[in-house]
Amino acid sequence: MSREYRENRGGYGRDNRRNDASERRNARGGRREYDSERKDKRGSYGERSCGESRGRNYDFDNKRSSRRDERAYKDFDEENEVSTDYKPDVDMSDTLLEGRNAVLEALRSDRSIDRVLVLDGNHDSGLGSIITELKKHPQTKLEFVSKQRLDQISITGGRHQGVIAYAAAYNYAELDDIFAKAETKGEKPFVFLLDGIEDPHNLGAIIRTANMAGAHGVIIRMNRAVGLTATVAKASAGAINYTPIVKVTNIARTIDELKERGLWFVCADMGGESMYKLNLDGAIGLVIGNEGKGVSELVRKKCDMIASIPQFGDIDSLNASVAAGVLAYEVVRRRVSAAK
Repeated sequence: MSREYRENRGGYGRDNRRNDASERRNARGGRREYDSERKDKRGSYGERSCGESRGRNYDFDNKRSSRRDERAYKDFDEENEVSTDYKPDVDMSDTLLEGRNAVLEALRSDRSIDRVLVLDGNHDSGLGSIITELKKHPQTKLEFVSKQRLDQISITGGRHQGVIAYAAAYNYAELDDIFAKAETKGEKPFVFLLDGIEDPHNLGAIIRTANMAGAHGVIIRMNRAVGLTATVAKASAGAINYTPIVKVTNIARTIDELKERGLWFVCADMGGESMYKLNLDGAIGLVIGNEGKGVSELVRKKCDMIASIPQFGDIDSLNASVAAGVLAYEVVRRRVSAAK
């Protein structure tokens, strides 16, 4: 092969190849300097947005962690026949506890904790102690989530140590507290059961109505429902201080337990019988369903009566808290009439 051919092969000689190799080395060096400057400005690459600098791999990692996070919410409660795909919005007025010691000591002090979020895949002994302590608190929900989700929720700049807890704004009561209050007042028990109320303003309004209607307590469920947040307390206009709120893991099972203690149950549903035709006297439990889905099928079957509210307007339904108020005061009307 002649020198002239080698140098002119494909129009691309040795000198040109050397020049291109030099340019590639310079480009890599410039890229390293650029990355170094960006790292100095941002502190670490952990703050990059999805797909930035690392391209497809970083984007894939985020999508994979997002899918894992979603799967944590996609379990199914067969007993309540309700999907757990509800993802509550983060309310920054809620009492957030961040860090292993803060969460662990809150659990040990018997403070009411609604939910504990733990970093998925972390086997650190500190987090193990928290999970062990949670076994003593069946009413506290444990969720395994991605670091990305913890960072989004954190109000301490990501210094959560892999664990964040939602503390209730007020302590929860027990079922016996409801019956004790009814006995003290010399009345037959009147209880609200909320099957998946998600809006904190609705829960607060229902607690306020329950107190004004003379109900002896409100029962809420643990999963896929709002707890006693600061927003709920504000919406209740102070009624939360005087009304026992009980959190249970299963509404249907709680209904069976309360039936053994003499209560009858009526749920609100548009397909039911007019509330004016039903016997709402005596010890009664009023069941109000989720804002969008209503009362779950299993809970509906457990109820003794299904009540509908007469409607004469152009829209389909009432707000959950309004429906609770209308039915509650029909119960009040019956009790007042019976007392005369």
